[in-house]
Amino acid sequence: MPTLCRPAVFVPPNVIGLDETLALASKIHAHHEQLPLVLRLIRNTKINKRHIVQPIEETLRHPGFEARNLVYVREAKACIPKVVHDALSHARLAASQVDAIVFVSCTGFTMPSLIAWMINELDFRNDTRQLPIAQMGCAAGGAAINRAHDFCLAYPGSNVLIVACEFCSLCYQPTDLSVGNLLSNGLFGDAVGAAVVRGRGGDGILLTSNGSRLVLGTEDWISYSIKATGFHFCLDKRVPGTMEQLAPELRSVAGEYGWDASDLDFYIIHAGGPRILDDLSHFLGVAPSRFDDSRATLMNYGNVASVVVLDAARRMFEAGAVRDGARGMVAGFGPGITAEITLGQWIGPALSAATTTKAHIEEVT
Repeated sequence: MPTLCRPAVFVPPNVIGLDETLALASKIHAHHEQLPLVLRLIRNTKINKRHIVQPIEETLRHPGFEARNLVYVREAKACIPKVVHDALSHARLAASQVDAIVFVSCTGFTMPSLIAWMINELDFRNDTRQLPIAQMGCAAGGAAINRAHDFCLAYPGSNVLIVACEFCSLCYQPTDLSVGNLLSNGLFGDAVGAAVVRGRGGDGILLTSNGSRLVLGTEDWISYSIKATGFHFCLDKRVPGTMEQLAPELRSVAGEYGWDASDLDFYIIHAGGPRILDDLSHFLGVAPSRFDDSRATLMNYGNVASVVVLDAARRMFEAGAVRDGARGMVAGFGPGITAEITLGQWIGPALSAATTTKAHIEEVT
């Protein structure tokens, strides 16, 4: 069976903390009639800090959609090579051994996708299959794992590289004063992640099954409005309540494989916000502490969209506390409203915390 190997994650060096976020919101939107509500919502995210690709002074300026997208391309090309190199190293593979690349992003656009650039610049074979995914938002991290899993089942022995690139700060819209957009200004962060799904061999999460579920009638609850100034994030106030509808779907996917979604050994969950995790804990009937890796990503990086599941998985790998044979679930939630769900078992030795490199220690502190 295919195995998800240890992910690699990069976050930019520019940092904005919760206090600075609140101070900026208070200053910029001092006369907004719903400012107290916005400040309370941002404070309730419990995000200590976020990383952004540009200094905050540059982030708050909007030079136009074209200029923003040029920054996206420039920063993506600067950040992707390192995480790809590290992910391949974790999987003990060379670029020439990769048969397909899944690239996911919802915060910038290129055509051809950046997969073509990676093949040209990072020594991948010219017959490497390309699977770009651009419209699944935060669910795309889970979708990428599932599509890599599917590819390895269709082509046994193949290896698939997943790359997720999200620069959410480039979607900042200074003239959009909706409560949902103002909340997003204090919620989202920037990150790039990569991981390899090996068709054979490798230590990590042995992928056993996957599924996708859509909550009917919710396609406009999380969306982009595409305007001359770029992507405007739209968030319906009903979104935080969707875990009551999605928890049964997680049970359904697990049940198809004979597993109980409430009784697994690990959970890697897309942390859209603390309420998502709290509600899922309640409706799934699992202790809140089971989502600690997802909470750590949220607290230290914010919502980094499709990169969340890769970073939460990275934290689990590096904690070194998973026993051989442990069963678990990966779940990403996003527009649609869509849930992408993966089941897997841990195989091979966990990465000892003592072997975590200095670079990774610095990254998460």
